[in-house]
Amino acid sequence: MKSKYVILASALLISVATFAQKDQIKNAEKALKGGDAQGAITILKDAQNLIANAKDVEQAQYYFVQGNAFLELANKKVEESKNLSAAADSYKKLIEVEKASGKQKYSTQGAASITEIKGKLINSAIADTQSNKSAEGAKKLYEAYLLDKNDTINLYYAASTAVNAQDFDSALPMYEELKKLNYSGKGTMYTAVNKANGSEDGFNNAKERDLAVKLGTHEKPKTETIPSKRGEIYKNLALILVQKGRTEDAKKAISDARKTNPEDTSLILTEANLYLETKDFDMYKKLVGEALEKEPNNADLVFNLGVLSANAKNTADAEKYYLKAIEINPSYTNAYLNLAALKLEAERPIIDEMNKLGTSAKDMKRYDVLKAQREQVFKGVIPYLKKANELDPKNEDVSKTLLGVYKALEMTAEAKALKATMN
Repeated sequence: MKSKYVILASALLISVATFAQKDQIKNAEKALKGGDAQGAITILKDAQNLIANAKDVEQAQYYFVQGNAFLELANKKVEESKNLSAAADSYKKLIEVEKASGKQKYSTQGAASITEIKGKLINSAIADTQSNKSAEGAKKLYEAYLLDKNDTINLYYAASTAVNAQDFDSALPMYEELKKLNYSGKGTMYTAVNKANGSEDGFNNAKERDLAVKLGTHEKPKTETIPSKRGEIYKNLALILVQKGRTEDAKKAISDARKTNPEDTSLILTEANLYLETKDFDMYKKLVGEALEKEPNNADLVFNLGVLSANAKNTADAEKYYLKAIEINPSYTNAYLNLAALKLEAERPIIDEMNKLGTSAKDMKRYDVLKAQREQVFKGVIPYLKKANELDPKNEDVSKTLLGVYKALEMTAEAKALKATMN
């Protein structure tokens, strides 16, 4: 008889706790509707210890209200990043509970809110990077990736943004995860210009884009191939590993990537860049040559051979490769710049000798010879500097160098015209 009273007492305690819990969830909902999101969170916190033993429907309601409260705070810019993450965690728990119970009441709204949070995190990350807060932006992009791991591009952007922030400790595990996923990012971009606002809008496929053009809302359809990002990913991964003194790990990472993706030429150049960083120039040249065999008209590969030759003080080869890069791609600005810089190197010994000359008749005669040689050097770089300036008119270094050359050659009219475009 006594044991029955104990059972009844226990049941009564559970019943009282359940009622109290229901009341707390209702009170939290009421506070949230009244605009007091923080109050709702405080009320729910008091019920936190009881929620584990609650019915599935009450657990789902609890996490739903909690998620809404955190999201409301984030929308009010109260610790936005922290509350967006907390809201997402609540919605994920809600979805887990309802999935296990087989009863779907709040999951659709929860999933929609997670999508909303993902968008807010990405937009906030973009704002951070524009405000030179790349470290914060990288964290938000990574959080967006964790919300939807199918959208791997957010992981790629998170890693790249962390590198921009010089936060290599955060970037390394992200790149290692991209390596594990064998992420490429290669694809096709379908765009068309919106007639209403002039913006270039993206579409999921050519059919959707073409339909918009047919309906008359868009024009100027464009299809672009998005190149593989593996080269960049492994390059950054390798550079971080090298920086941490893990050179052999870096070499192995790229070697493994090449075995997995034998046709990805960008990985050959990435491996070559690693050997360039470690000053193994023979291996670098061998790998670039291997890449050129696959893509003989790859201007980037040819240009990099020019850089290698210039670093090795092999001026003749450097000039040959830069000219070849320009032949392949006449708009290759850096090739014109490097070619001009290469030719201007010839001025240095001329100036050094001129500065050592005295005022004797013999020295003055030699001075005139050197002056003529210097003028020939300047005249030789003008075509390359002019082309570089034409391709990149906002590059101050180019325009200032070209202006200096004009002044040295007393080309007053040309200098005046160029200076007018610089103001």
